[in-house]
This record gives sequence, C-alpha cells and structure tokens, in this order.
Amino acid sequence: MSADPPRTAGVAEDRLAAFLADETARFERENPRSKEALQRGAQSYLGGVPMHWMKDWPSPFPLVAAEAQGARLTDLDGHRLDDFCLGDTGSMFGHSPAPVARAIRRQARQGLTYMLPTEATFEAGQLLNRTFGDFRWQVALTATDANRFALRVARAVTGRRKVLVFNGCYHGTVDDTMVMLENGRTRARPGLVGMVADLASKAVAVEFNDVAGVEAALATGEIAAILTEPVMTNSCMVLPEAGFHDALRTLSRRYGAVLILDETHTLSSGLGGYGRVHSLSPDILVVGKCVAGGTPTAVWGLTPDLGARFAAYNATRPAGHSGMGTTLSANPMQFACLCATLSEVMTPEAYAHMERGAKRLAKGLAAAIARVGAPWHVVRVGARVEFICAPGPLRNGTEAAAAHQPRLEGAVHLGLLNRGSLIAPFHNMMLVSPMTRTRQIDRLIAAFDAILTDLFA
Repeated sequence: MSADPPRTAGVAEDRLAAFLADETARFERENPRSKEALQRGAQSYLGGVPMHWMKDWPSPFPLVAAEAQGARLTDLDGHRLDDFCLGDTGSMFGHSPAPVARAIRRQARQGLTYMLPTEATFEAGQLLNRTFGDFRWQVALTATDANRFALRVARAVTGRRKVLVFNGCYHGTVDDTMVMLENGRTRARPGLVGMVADLASKAVAVEFNDVAGVEAALATGEIAAILTEPVMTNSCMVLPEAGFHDALRTLSRRYGAVLILDETHTLSSGLGGYGRVHSLSPDILVVGKCVAGGTPTAVWGLTPDLGARFAAYNATRPAGHSGMGTTLSANPMQFACLCATLSEVMTPEAYAHMERGAKRLAKGLAAAIARVGAPWHVVRVGARVEFICAPGPLRNGTEAAAAHQPRLEGAVHLGLLNRGSLIAPFHNMMLVSPMTRTRQIDRLIAAFDAILTDLFA
C-alpha cells in the first residue's frame, strides 16, 4: 500500500504546487502593466517600492493601484477588485468617504499645517470623548508613535522600566514591543534590522490569556505598563478568554502598572471599539489607522486621573525636549478629517451594516470549509473576519504562529485576487466596510469555495 502524500493543513502538497503554478501563471499573464511599472520603480526606490511592506503581497509582484472608491479598487491593468483589505484597516470605512473628501478639500484651501490649534481641534476633542469615553487626548501621525508616547507616560508616572506585551503581538514599529517568548525567555525578534539595544531589558513577553504569567511578571515590581490589543490580530486572530480582560484590569491596579489598550485593529468591533463595546477601562487608549477616514492620524488618550498624575510629573521637569511629538502631528488636516469621520462616517448605522455583512461572510466561509472537510476555522471580531488553516479556537501567540501556513495561505490569497477579491496580505484578514455590498461578499464566498474545491479535490 502506498503512503499518503504529504499534506499542509489538509491539502496535498502536489495539489497545492499545481494550484500555485496555475495561479502564478495567470497573475503574470493578466497584470503586465503593474509588472512594467514596478520594473521602473527599481531604478529609484530601494527594493523597487517606496515602503518595503508593499512587496509582502503573496503574488509574484504587487499590483499597482490606479484608484479606489468605496469598497472597490482598480489596478493599473484595469481590473476592478472587491477590496476586503481596505488598506489593512486604514480605509475600514471605505476609500475616500464623502464627508472626509469634502473636509480635505475645504481644509486644503485654508492651509495644511500651522503648529497651532484650530476650532476643529476642540470639536474633535468632544467627538473623541463622545465616541471612546472620557480621556485627555493627544494626536499623532501613526499608532506606532502613539504607542511609543504612551509608554513614555507610563514609565514617567511609575518610575519603572519594563513593558509587558503578549507573545506574537504587534503595536507598530515600537522597539520595546519587538520581542518574543522562546523557551520561557523574552528575546528580540530575529528579523529586526540594526538593533543595538537589549530589548529584554525593556520588555517582558507573556502568552495571551495567561493570567498567571501576567501576575508573575507584575509581581517583580518592574512593569510600568501592560500594552495589549483587546484581540490579538497580528498573526492568526486570537480571542480573549472569558475574564481575561477583567484580570488584566485587576492585576494592573494591584501592582501599580498602567494598562494601555491598543484598538488600532479592533476598532472593527463596533462603535467606540472593543473596549467601549465590552466595557473595558484602560488607563490609556490608542486608536490609529482609520480613525480619520484614512488620513495619517492616531489618537491616544489618558484617563483624567492618569492625566493629572502625568501633569504632576511634568511640573517637576525642566521645559525642553520630552522625546514626544512631531512637527506635523496635530495638523489642521487631521482635525478636519477626525471631525468628519467621527460625526458622519463612524456611525451606529455604518457599524450595523458592517456587522451584518461580516456575519454573512463568516457564515459563507465556514460553510465552504465544512463542505470540503478542511481542518480550518473562521473567526470574527465585528467587521473583521479571518479564515485560519488550523482547528480552533487559538489561545495564544504560540498557537497562532503554529497555525500560520504562509505557502497555503498565499495560494488562497492569490486565487482570490485572480478571481477579483483583494484581502490583507499579512494574514487572512477580510474587512467589511459600510460601502461593501452583499454581492461583493457573495462573490468572495463563491471564489473561496471554488478555490477550496480545487485544493481539496
């Protein structure tokens, strides 16, 4: 009797190789103008693109975009794609929402940056509190900056050095969080470039959902802050177990650490983000990416109590360089877009539409998986849906890393792209926007079903 062929997450390797070869040839054949444009880019950009992540799509080369509106993107070769990536959450409410586009046009006529507040600055502050709760806000260009500044505040008010993060986390390109857990020890991630500091001297990695591990780290008295997403989203999505966030809040208060909630991806959960929907109470809240409709903006807010503690700390310091802030942060264009997004785009009605569509998508993907008997599962957080090429649910970052199947996932991504659906390149994430139509969702489900039929034939 011959041995069974080798398989990846239930897919025979020879079948996967044949599928990849066919889809790669199809992509190359159908996207000549994108390929030619990227060849021109090699003459002026390091690696051929202006930001290296643009090369991380699981296609032979990235598409070159021509335009995008709502939940559709058109590439240089004229393909009109149903966009479920939406700028990896940056355009979660759709490309160029009309209120944001109008705000940009108005503000562009009045100036782009002054390093002074505008009337919209104070309107945005009120809207932020109405949407997310009572915080004392600051504005940055990216969530990376916001998380970096939040950690400075936590270290300032606690007098402690280390931050606790969860294994497999992602909080932007903040050095302090670029660590992993290996054989019970915290170490720097091996892919980091030009790293000179010992990151284990500034950070402790613990597994998500491990309450005992969190308490053990906090009990050392070295932890200034816990920095966490409400749901782990960087690899294969990991949901919090019942009581986990309550435990983080209780333990952080018991041991005097600042609890920072990074909602940059989990704003998909509902109006006000996961924390507002689930009544969490962080000391600092960070929101980036889509909070201003896709313009480069992040906000970070301190509770009034923590704001008072930080003010008292600042009163003891000489004026001068704090290491926080950038010249273009809090520019008038950001506030114009914040006001438009928070008042007209990020609405209960928008979230209701997103929730309905995401439920339909998750149900359709799960049905396709069940039909072919794949050992996969689907997970959803509000408008965010992922298929995971492993049984679930996943409990922590180690399990998420083990579930990740880059070659197989890349094949599915490429197959979807060739069939007119664009999903996020770094993981299997799909977003439903307020502009996403039912027929787009059904096309994605049908394409996914056809791909699984081919892979599991």
